[in-house]
This record gives sequence, structure tokens and C-alpha cells, in this order.
Amino acid sequence: MSDPTKGILYLIPSLLGDSAIDRAIPVYNKEIIQSLDEFIVEDARSARRFLIKAGITKPIDSLTFHLLNEHTSLDNIGHYIDSLLKGKNVGLLSDAGCPGIADPGAEVVKLAHKHKVKVVPLVGPSSILLALISSGLNGQKFAFHGYLPKQPADRKTKIKQLENEAYKENQTQMFIETPYRNDALLQDLIATCRPETLLCVASDISLQTEYIRTMTIKDWRNEKKSFNDCPAVFVIGSAVRFERDNKQRR
Repeated sequence: MSDPTKGILYLIPSLLGDSAIDRAIPVYNKEIIQSLDEFIVEDARSARRFLIKAGITKPIDSLTFHLLNEHTSLDNIGHYIDSLLKGKNVGLLSDAGCPGIADPGAEVVKLAHKHKVKVVPLVGPSSILLALISSGLNGQKFAFHGYLPKQPADRKTKIKQLENEAYKENQTQMFIETPYRNDALLQDLIATCRPETLLCVASDISLQTEYIRTMTIKDWRNEKKSFNDCPAVFVIGSAVRFERDNKQRR
């Protein structure tokens, strides 16, 4: 149970790209943002841009930002919740999408729970869930694996392992890649997976350039489209029908 004398850690989703704020962020989130003056962020510049777009009226220079990214030492994160322990509310803001998914925000959330700080997740865009629900693949049983190995041989081995899991467990497999390596990953998927395996590529989700397509690997071999330099989520699954799990559940 949380301690009412301590502050609240708000998990604030941010935009997935340069889209209109009203298309993705609820009004309630903006009200919460207006009430805060301390944030834990991946990148201060991106955070400032998002907060201005969200309509924050406080001077940006008056806000406190704690940086939490791949360069942050875990030994320093403990100080980031000092204000929470003193009763002040703080926002945790991801660089894109929801905090705690494919970013280090989970470390702060875990620390907050340890100290009985109330954690409140706010509604907002998640590229992982948006890709899943728009893929047509099994949304009852799925796994997100983050980034696959960088080395081509290791990556292909991992792809084959995930594909086998997709068929064995009827489990949708999801992963992402650094944008400039998207095309290389796509080619590895085409070269490694079975022709009948289903692949969804969801890129630029929620933007004007949004592209979401699910096809068999065989059909992807004839698709001439580049996904380099744009954020994308890759989703693979078997052609086993979703009803199989439903029957087992009944």
C-alpha cells in the first residue's frame, strides 16, 4: 500500500513523433503536466519540446529535469525520487510512447514501489500495443523482445527461435530495431522465416506517414518498400487461428 504522505509518480506517455497533441494525448494528461515542475526524462531537449506542445504554462527554465537514459548510472537513480519521498509529485516522461517500455523508466518505477510511492500510469500512445492490435495477429498471447542482436548471424538465430515459439505456443512475437537498421532486419526476416509465417511491419504509428501491413513472408519478398530512418515495430506470428486458444480457455 502506498504512503499518502509521499508524492505521486505520474507515468506520462509522449508523442510517437511530430503529430498533433490532441490526436494522442488526453486532456487529463495536460492537466497533470500543468501541475508538475519536476520530471524524470530520457532527453531534456525532447522533453521540453513535448511539454511546450502539451501547453505547459510554467517557464521551461523553471522546471527540474533529471536525465535517465543508457548513460545514467543506476547508483544515481535513488536521488531522483527524493522529492517524491518529501511529498512532491513528479512526472516520468519517456522520449516516445509509454515510460517503462523499451526505456529505463522501469528502474524508477521499481524504486517508487520499494518506497511505497503511489504510481499512476496515464493513458497515451504505445507503439507496441498499437502495432499489436492493428496486426491481426494473436493479441491473447504475445511477447515483446525489445531489440534483437546486432550481429547478422546472431540475429538470424534469434529470429528462427522466435518464429519457432510463434508456432509452438501460438504466441505473437514483437520486436524493434534502430531505424537505420530496419531494412536489414526486414531482409533477415524474409531470408530466415517460413514462407507462410505472417509478418506485420508498423511504422510511423500515429503520424501522417503511418504504414501498417500484415502479409506472409512469401508476399513480403515482392514488396519494395524501405523502412529505414523511421520508427517501426515488427510483429510475427503463425497462421494458426486465434479461436484455438479460445476453445482451450472455454
